[in-house]
Amino acid sequence: MIEIQDFVKSYGDFLAVDHLNLKVEKADIYGVIGPNGAGKTTTFRFLSTLLEPTSGDALVNGFRVTKNVRDVRRSIGYMPDNFGVYDGMRVWEFLDFFAVAYGIPRAKRVQIIDDVLVLVDLIHKRGELVNGLSRGMRQRLCLAKTLVHDPPVLILDEPASGLDPRARVEMKEMLHELRKMGKTIIVSSHILSELADYCNKIAIMERGKLLAFGPVSSILERIRKHRVVEVQVLGKADETAGILKGHPGVSSLTQEDGMLRLDWNGTSEDLVALHREVVLAGIPLLWFREVEANLEEAFLKLTRGEVG
Repeated sequence: MIEIQDFVKSYGDFLAVDHLNLKVEKADIYGVIGPNGAGKTTTFRFLSTLLEPTSGDALVNGFRVTKNVRDVRRSIGYMPDNFGVYDGMRVWEFLDFFAVAYGIPRAKRVQIIDDVLVLVDLIHKRGELVNGLSRGMRQRLCLAKTLVHDPPVLILDEPASGLDPRARVEMKEMLHELRKMGKTIIVSSHILSELADYCNKIAIMERGKLLAFGPVSSILERIRKHRVVEVQVLGKADETAGILKGHPGVSSLTQEDGMLRLDWNGTSEDLVALHREVVLAGIPLLWFREVEANLEEAFLKLTRGEVG
């Protein structure tokens, strides 16, 4: 649904995006991660036909971004990181304005507006003034605006920015629902733990370059050479450390305040046997668990150059 082909954007001597290539399949929720200045918004604006490339091109729903501008715009719903609402407009009028802009006939607009308001759980605010909505409701209204023409592709730049925890959960649920409807979504966020909850693939950018991309699981596997296990004990930390260090599956061990963290290169069966050995030694064990890699760790290691 989206294929970025050698996209370059420069501003004088500053290279904002450097030969970016990325493919997003139908019904993907593709998360784009990167610090400020990484090139995320530049890429999103390019895909939305709002920014001309220095070189390169992209396909969106089979249309070329640089040549088929009208077709691309009808294929996407773009939600920018900063957006304005029109004071004095009511919620339904705000959506009607954009529906008119997309050429939707009057006879269809009322039902379409109600449908998208139900989808984003704002139907009860249909007649309210836009400027009276909370931040979370305005975010949902902007998402509704991107859906009025039923685009197959959604480009969402920081959709959860500034939202409280409940509103972020609601946004995540809406994205899951949109994927079930067959929408292809490319989304950026600084809240990395939440991206892992709803994205099936991610791309990590730094200074305009693509550092890693693909399924979340493959990215997380790439950043760790060994599995990591945490062992928390109540007293007898030194005795526990002695048991752990003696096992051939432990490649390294750190210890702090009764918490032992070890790099494990043995099998799962060996790990079960090690757990049994600790228990039989009479160690007051609070927990013995494998620590899953996460996007924060992946992001830091990749942007610091710790992973090849």
